[in-house]
Amino acid sequence: MRFSRTNDRPAAIAIKLVYNEVLQPLIMKQINYHDVAWTEQKSPQQRYHVSRREITLALGGKKDTGTWGGGHPFDVEMTRVPPGAANWPYHLHSAQWEFYIIVSGAGELRAENHTGPVKAGDCLSIPPREPHQLRNTGAEDLVYFVIADNPPADITHYPDSNKWFIKPQRKFLTALEVSYYDGEE
Repeated sequence: MRFSRTNDRPAAIAIKLVYNEVLQPLIMKQINYHDVAWTEQKSPQQRYHVSRREITLALGGKKDTGTWGGGHPFDVEMTRVPPGAANWPYHLHSAQWEFYIIVSGAGELRAENHTGPVKAGDCLSIPPREPHQLRNTGAEDLVYFVIADNPPADITHYPDSNKWFIKPQRKFLTALEVSYYDGEE
């Protein structure tokens, strides 16, 4: 399509919009993860205890938001679990993939059909619908990177407590099984 002088302005506006909204945010960014502050999260009885360096957020990403919402296509964080603690309650994601790289320490991976040791150098690829949990069984912190894709929606199930977490709404629920037409007629 050729633009004439009379309609060049809309084309210029469209090109500027595409650059500002799509291309400009894609400029490469660099940080050193040692400069990212640790944030700590623990359960009331400290059975679950992690400290995290949220690297993607430090690079300008948005929490739990992929490219569909102006964020990055994946989240990267460095996680530290102290001795005796687990990272999170045993859970599975309906849509999200996770990839763990164990940097230091020793622990135990609990999965649906397997419980076994993990150590520095191990890499774990966890597909959707695979329940998992890491627990530090060593004497020093268990440190690992986790890389997770950012699906637009995800449902996390916690089999031990039969809880559900839905995203993007960020709500925890318990559910009762009902028939398809329950409450409809």
